[in-house]
Amino acid sequence: MATRDNIEDWLARTAQGDRAAFKLLYRDTSAKLFGLCLRILNDRAEAEDALQEVFVKVWHGAGSYRANGLSPMTWLIAVARNHAIDRLRRRQAAAGGMDEAAEIADARPGPEAQVMARAEAGRVVACLDELEGARAEAVRGAYLDGETYADLAERFSVPFNTMRTWLRRSLIKLRECLER
Repeated sequence: MATRDNIEDWLARTAQGDRAAFKLLYRDTSAKLFGLCLRILNDRAEAEDALQEVFVKVWHGAGSYRANGLSPMTWLIAVARNHAIDRLRRRQAAAGGMDEAAEIADARPGPEAQVMARAEAGRVVACLDELEGARAEAVRGAYLDGETYADLAERFSVPFNTMRTWLRRSLIKLRECLER
């Protein structure tokens, strides 16, 4: 499984026209993006076409991804999701009905919910900042970037069970912080 750093590196190299990096990016992210396209479009052939178009967009737009503290997978998922929704809207418009696409677009949180989500995210970030640096980084890796416990144990040079303990104790501290 690719790490956040791998994906960021591959995106940066793809932005410079590196085909080998693009191949690695495709290899390690296409299954997840295909699943997203398939879930939205509910048609395997159309999802395959959408995935191909998503990676064309990634090839041409990799330079627009900036390492801003957010997961590169979040950026890739947003590209795939938006593209699949656009395809769904076009399909519905061609069929004469926009109901399903409109429901997807309307499912996004409104302004009030977005403000509340940002405030809650700010609380989570503040609580993460209370954790010791390596443990906070491990929590982000496991629960925001999808890294496995084994990958994290290797990255931090600790035994697997130690990583499990770090994460369990860190989550307990986060919960206590958020309950204050």
